[in-house]
Amino acid sequence: MTKIAVTGAAGRMGGRIITLATESDSLQVTGAVERTGHPRIGEDAGLVAGCGALDVAITDSLEQALEGADLLIDFTFPQVTLENAEVCARVGRGMVIGSTGFRPEEREQLARITAGIPVVFAPNMSVGVNVCFKILKDIARTLGDGWDVEIVELHHNKKKDAPSGTAVRMGEVVADALGRDYNKVANCHREGMCGERAPEEIGMQTVRGGDIVGEHTVYFIGMGERIELTHRAMSRDMFARGAVRAAAWLKGKPAGMYDMQAVLGLD
Repeated sequence: MTKIAVTGAAGRMGGRIITLATESDSLQVTGAVERTGHPRIGEDAGLVAGCGALDVAITDSLEQALEGADLLIDFTFPQVTLENAEVCARVGRGMVIGSTGFRPEEREQLARITAGIPVVFAPNMSVGVNVCFKILKDIARTLGDGWDVEIVELHHNKKKDAPSGTAVRMGEVVADALGRDYNKVANCHREGMCGERAPEEIGMQTVRGGDIVGEHTVYFIGMGERIELTHRAMSRDMFARGAVRAAAWLKGKPAGMYDMQAVLGLD
């Protein structure tokens, strides 16, 4: 049995993770965290999540939440995740990280902080999205150069980062497969007389509106033909399911940074 603590326990994602964890035979929720001053602090995490009493009070102390836990499931924001990682590294607890919007230097900082603990870090915890990563690698390697690559992502109007972490990872996967440096070939902005499209660039287009959970399409555009790979998220449960699966997989693993490809055996 893997014992877990969950950040954002009173939020939508935290609540779904807690609920799905209670339905798992391999997980037990022993800690729940919210930001200081949150009105639900002190309440039972299970009742707040809507899955029944768990006798686990929501706290604003991560150290307290981790006392009986093996690992932390963290869906917050990069700076908060880095702070939480410092605590987990200090007390020797693993992490499953689903936060997005990390800059390259923040990813490097996270890797340094967590070098001594096991971590699953993925821009998207969805099983389906991670299967898409595998397919994209195969498509790009097979097609090679000569095909233009464009990535379009759609999300709700409250999303703060752009392009999405999933879109960036898709771009990285394709770039790696083609022997390119994503940070040099990604083009996130076209306007005015911007000139012809460079053959090696990967276009990154962002759409925001309404309550779209998440949609990503990668276009491989050749002469006279086009391949499109699309993943659509219908609910946030897919992220929570992936996080729960990653938490069950992580227990007992040696220190290191893993991704969902490793969790799913897709490496």
